[in-house]
Amino acid sequence: MGRHAGLLLVGAGFALIVLGLLAWSGALSWLGRLPGDIRVERPGFRLFVPITTMVLISLLLTAVLAVVRRIR
Repeated sequence: MGRHAGLLLVGAGFALIVLGLLAWSGALSWLGRLPGDIRVERPGFRLFVPITTMVLISLLLTAVLAVVRRIR
């Protein structure tokens, strides 16, 4: 169990590094600007509800966790 958990943590860390580098380089600038994301900007007021982005991330994480579960 210990070795598997360590490998999973290393993999998750590597994935976070890659995701961070992509965000830093601007490759993910479209994230949060998808159709369905609600953005209201008025003087003195700003509202941002990334509904489509949250659904997309949820589907992606569900798929990743399903693959990890099958491997285990």
